Amino acid sequence: MVVDPQRAPGCESRAMRSVQTLQKSLSFGEAPRWRPGEGLYFSDIHAQRVLLQRLDGELEEIAAFDGPVSGLGWLPDGRLLVVSMHDRRLLRRDRDGVFRTHADLSEVAGWHANDMVVDSNGVAYVGNFGFSIAPVREEPRPANLARVMPDGAVSIAASELWFPNGAVITPDGRTFVIGESAARRLTAFTITKTGLLTDRRSWATMPDGALPDGICLDEEGAIWVASPSSRELLRIAEGGAVLERIKTEQMAVAVTLGGPDRRTLFVCTAESTDPEFCRSTHSAQLLAIKVDIAGAGHP
Repeated sequence: MVVDPQRAPGCESRAMRSVQTLQKSLSFGEAPRWRPGEGLYFSDIHAQRVLLQRLDGELEEIAAFDGPVSGLGWLPDGRLLVVSMHDRRLLRRDRDGVFRTHADLSEVAGWHANDMVVDSNGVAYVGNFGFSIAPVREEPRPANLARVMPDGAVSIAASELWFPNGAVITPDGRTFVIGESAARRLTAFTITKTGLLTDRRSWATMPDGALPDGICLDEEGAIWVASPSSRELLRIAEGGAVLERIKTEQMAVAVTLGGPDRRTLFVCTAESTDPEFCRSTHSAQLLAIKVDIAGAGHP
């Protein structure tokens, strides 16, 4: 498939983008993470598993779980971290291959734990819904962002976030940006040497109809945003200027920049967020789009 990126006023001129469908029978892909020499890891939430799209093109199941899983990351020694959503735990795969509880997030997370970013020191920042959206939808309320130290100690990194979702950390390790889905904005913080988040500020407000889900950072400091509500990918500069828009047939859920040169935009898309629909149809997809500017920072 070839798509022509939409150009809002002021958008950079881009060539036609070629979209490759890597997988098209997933339940609900989330948290794509590129690992050099291995391939693309991602969670298949409603199939309760973590998958690896290997460099040779094969899809490998890394692990299966008893409930939905979302955010992924790694400790500095290479041990995999996985967010277990409903029981609000952060799991760690040890050297023997067994997953154990790395941290209990229940005292910080107000509802299902969700996406995560892990810095180069192994400090994990884990978001949560903040309120129930299904089967009973509660009145929206703000959530805390959990900070998990490498030893598993949990504290509140930031509060009053409206559905904290995808997050990135700049290459210098000094700036943290997170999408607040329910507030339709990207919010930035300064990261202290001890991993605390300070100096909260607006990074960008989403254009009408769009909201941020998964995000990733590129070498020019722009952020690619997956917007499920408007079924598109947006490349946004700090301050909110939209540099590029790419429409998707399904809802765009999550993105990351990977590949050997980090110029492949991997995209998780889905027809629906309803768990039963996702489990019965397995129609969610994993896409790959070549872009011009390489990825940067974490994840």
